[in-house]
Amino acid sequence: MKVNWLSVAASFLLVAVVGGVVMIFEFYSSDSFFKTRDFNYFLIFTLWFVFIVNYFVLEFLFSFYSKNQIRRITNILPEDIIHDFDTDIGFKELGEKVHEMNQKNAEIDMMKEMEDYRKEYIGNVSHELKTPLFSIQGYIETLRDGGVEDLNIRDKYLERIDKSVERLLNIVKDLDMINRFEAGQIELKYSTFDINYLIQEVFDLLEMEAERHSMTMQLQTTQSQLLVFADKQRISQVLINLISNAVKYANREEAQIIVSTREGMKSIHISVEDNGMGIKPENLPRIFERFYRVESSRNRKEGGSGLGLAIVKHIMEAHKQSISVESVYLSGTKFKFKLSKPFLEKTKKINPLLYIDRHPPMR
Repeated sequence: MKVNWLSVAASFLLVAVVGGVVMIFEFYSSDSFFKTRDFNYFLIFTLWFVFIVNYFVLEFLFSFYSKNQIRRITNILPEDIIHDFDTDIGFKELGEKVHEMNQKNAEIDMMKEMEDYRKEYIGNVSHELKTPLFSIQGYIETLRDGGVEDLNIRDKYLERIDKSVERLLNIVKDLDMINRFEAGQIELKYSTFDINYLIQEVFDLLEMEAERHSMTMQLQTTQSQLLVFADKQRISQVLINLISNAVKYANREEAQIIVSTREGMKSIHISVEDNGMGIKPENLPRIFERFYRVESSRNRKEGGSGLGLAIVKHIMEAHKQSISVESVYLSGTKFKFKLSKPFLEKTKKINPLLYIDRHPPMR
């Protein structure tokens, strides 16, 4: 027989109250009968009898109430749960079955979500690969139909084929990088380096592209040297993706990019800000998704893979950091992230605010 300790406690409490009342009455009573040994034996026997009777009464009431509640619950559960029930099932067994049902539903929902993601992913990949592949096919057909005899057409189409192949390779490399990041197969190579110097290197790399879009690039920093502890190659990739994106969307006169760096208590704060077209509020939550394009026609025209910001997000997460974005549509966008400072930092303090500018392009 399984003992219900809740019923035991309730019965003991009732017996204690009754016994206490009788003992108080016995103490104040002047009748000698209530002070005899026979009365005490009778009292003990009576209290034990009340305890036992009360225990079984409570057990019956608890059981009756439990069955009524279980019956009500089973009426709203699916039939595949109900047919396994028997008359002796308790709340514990019912809870276990409901938990199993919730686990199965969660697994089904996850499988549906993964299937939807797989379909969307395959659709995005095929869509991205389709454009350069169709372009290559068209150029090759033109060359095979006699265009190869014309040197101008041949050279022009071979150059376009080369660009399309390069775009295909970039898409494949970006996809491979994201998959490896998600699988934890890319190990970061940490080192201490000057983030300001790295930003200048990125400026030099993208200078011709900035000039083509009539855009200026500027570094604003509180110190001439700010050391960080991170993977230099990956952080360079983050800066290139953010700055090149800003350059592509420079759709106004006097367009500019301002990269700011400042020292915090434990980290170096970095921001990349532009005064370009900005991002609509409804698009902001999705800009770090794979293949998501704020302006798809413009992005494809520039030949991007649509994976740049997704790669940036994965790189920052691999560094145990996050990246945030602020944007006002038609007024500009600002990306912000932090990098850890080296354990032993030796930097020289200089002017409160130092401006390092790139020469504006010739107009």
